[in-house]
Amino acid sequence: MKIYGISGSPRHQTTEYVLNQALDSLTKEGFEVELFSCAGKSIAPCQHCDYCLTHKECINKDDMTEVYKGLKEADGLIFASPLHSGGVSSNMVAIFERTRALEAVDLNLLRGKIGMSIAVGGDRDGGQSQAHLEIISYYMIHGIIPVSGGGFGANLGASFWSQDSLDKIKEDKYGFESLERTLKEFKDFLVKIRPTME
Repeated sequence: MKIYGISGSPRHQTTEYVLNQALDSLTKEGFEVELFSCAGKSIAPCQHCDYCLTHKECINKDDMTEVYKGLKEADGLIFASPLHSGGVSSNMVAIFERTRALEAVDLNLLRGKIGMSIAVGGDRDGGQSQAHLEIISYYMIHGIIPVSGGGFGANLGASFWSQDSLDKIKEDKYGFESLERTLKEFKDFLVKIRPTME
């Protein structure tokens, strides 16, 4: 099974670090993984021009082309976003919006994939829950099955307090416990539910 992870951060820092930890864990258990980082990439916002509806491709030719391929091939998705103004990053929003062109080709292309969420905030309570809900809403709209780590520490997904420091996020025990819980459920759904969707 293939897992596609997207880091919505414009920097190679805390969000990408945590996502890599998740993907490394999955690799050790036999999953094929791929990381897409928004750092250094160009993804324009959707113009809602309807070009994709008639031409079956997006009018914008940028790094979203790579994301389309990853989304199509994946069995599981991990969207990881830093908190910008209390929600997901503008990079992540652009990816959400640009999926329209992918589904103009096949409306059911993402249906039945399994998705989990990672939110990384510089503040302890900087909007992690809101970011999770934005990602989960995206999953639900596109027929992706969202999973969390369940109650007692990972209600909506893996939540981290980075204090804007790579060293500090490595010390976030609560965050890594929430990641472990969420990954456990994510793997369980991939193994038990995903095969029935194909």
